[in-house]
Amino acid sequence: MDTARTIRNIANVVNLSTPLGLILIAVGRGRLRRHRHLIVADRVSLPVPAGAMTVGCVVLVFRKSLEEAQAGNPTLMVHEEEHAWQWAYCLGLPFLPLYLAASGWSLFRTGDRAAANHFERQAGLAAGGYREMPRLPFREALARLRRA
Repeated sequence: MDTARTIRNIANVVNLSTPLGLILIAVGRGRLRRHRHLIVADRVSLPVPAGAMTVGCVVLVFRKSLEEAQAGNPTLMVHEEEHAWQWAYCLGLPFLPLYLAASGWSLFRTGDRAAANHFERQAGLAAGGYREMPRLPFREALARLRRA
């Protein structure tokens, strides 16, 4: 028995993030299964521009089976499990605006939503299928933002 993961999973039910993930499974008509200590739904049909996304302890794999997603990225589930921990330490739903702010910062600094995103970096950029991007100097990023 893995006590830390059990506590994380309970925390993500109590903080309502895992129930939100289960609702998304129902809406996206995903195929439900377990993968270690996570709930996985693959072939989820939602208009999300990502290969996979974690909500609480629920991993949603979009348009593909879990096996197809892992064939393209063997470390996908390691990356997604890190996001489950992030949902727990952010106390659930506050993760959403924090993640969006981190994505905005990343876009501002690199032009990419993941490269400078704290949460994606902490979960492992390469493990998530992302790549490093050079940071723009702050003035250059500001100038680019003004032009846009």
